[in-house]
Amino acid sequence: MSHNNKAKITRRKFIGISASAMAVPYVLSSSLFGKKAPSNRINLAVIGCGSRSEILLDYNFSTFEDVRIVAAVDAYKHKRESTVKKLNKIYGKNVCKPYEDFREAIARKDIDGVIIATPDHWHVPIAIAAAQAGKDMYVEKPLSVAMKWSWLLRDIFKKSNLIFQYGTQQRSMKSARQAVNLVRSGYVGEIKRVDVWCPHLEEEQRGSTKEIPVPDGLNYDLYTGPSEKKPYTSDRCIELGSWHCYEHALGFIAGWGVHPLDICQWGLDTEDTSPVYYEGTGVMPPKGSLWNTARRWDIQCKYANDISMRFMDKKTAEPVVMKYHRIFREDGTTFHGSEGWVSFSRGACYMSKNGKWVSNALKIEFKENDKLVYESMNQTRNFVDCMKSRKKTINPLEPAIRVDTISHLSDIVIRTGKPVKWNPEKEEIVAATPEQTKYLNRKIRVPYQF
Repeated sequence: MSHNNKAKITRRKFIGISASAMAVPYVLSSSLFGKKAPSNRINLAVIGCGSRSEILLDYNFSTFEDVRIVAAVDAYKHKRESTVKKLNKIYGKNVCKPYEDFREAIARKDIDGVIIATPDHWHVPIAIAAAQAGKDMYVEKPLSVAMKWSWLLRDIFKKSNLIFQYGTQQRSMKSARQAVNLVRSGYVGEIKRVDVWCPHLEEEQRGSTKEIPVPDGLNYDLYTGPSEKKPYTSDRCIELGSWHCYEHALGFIAGWGVHPLDICQWGLDTEDTSPVYYEGTGVMPPKGSLWNTARRWDIQCKYANDISMRFMDKKTAEPVVMKYHRIFREDGTTFHGSEGWVSFSRGACYMSKNGKWVSNALKIEFKENDKLVYESMNQTRNFVDCMKSRKKTINPLEPAIRVDTISHLSDIVIRTGKPVKWNPEKEEIVAATPEQTKYLNRKIRVPYQF
């Protein structure tokens, strides 16, 4: 039975979303027409005003002449107000308004799209609310803390023509595109296996579990949202806490792992599927740690076409990679073919052909009949351009769901100690145990049901 035939998460809309915002779901907002049409200026709301959104705004969205960030949303008062102040200084007038609750911002009819840069547990719930309000969206990675949440988002998107951009960035890097084009065009022969690796959280990084009062200016209930609410500590809502408290995230196995895994999926042209088998080992933190996501991992995966993929943390990967590579960087994707290998690490493309190092892999020019992928020079600019053209982005929703699946199933292997056989068509674990199945979903806290 596919997930579509199983009991679904309730589709009740978020409490408090205005009736006007929800009365015309799956349509484009009115500001996409007339003098605020895509050919002119696009209005966006940024939801989540932490360090990730600072990069997205400072070096990207706030520099685009045809974009205005008109709403800044965060559960922290000082973060949303700081973002508003910075943006209004750029715009020279009072263009951007602060909001504590994202539901008020997405109810605005003049907002065309949203940038979702919250902690991970809020990505899909806000994306669902935004889609129901007819907003295009740029969603930071990883996509979700529960695969069933992601599947619900897909169901909603199927009824719309909304634009989705996944914020993995690397697909818009020349070096990533070069590596993928080399692989897809057969420059190292038939691909047999792939190595994928990324950073991990060190053993000594555990986080304080001592409960303290919630600081002034933080709406902690809203920050927690649909997740299980735990006592507030000094380390729960900082960056490492938002990445490694299991209530809010899966840890670096998803939050960082999605980058090299996405290049693997792109290079293998498996963006509409995922590996069918997963086994391996991992290390969980000591009991009592606040940051309680997987610390180390070594997962062996197999695709339906028999290509194998090994997904590792950085420390596990280094001796493996250095057996064939001259250089080891903290994250990467290496495609091993019948005639050599191609390796991508952020900002760099490496290649070995017939046992010889290729010194100019990034400068190899392609032939007319080579299989070249979608070209984007900037992930955020691509999103804006696709909002105007209504064409697919470089990183649409389906590849985001499929690459997220790899992290989730790898995490399930670690947490249960059992291999996973996966049916990518039905999107279900074959002969699943109840323990395995439960990790595909999360209980949603009242009153944040969706």
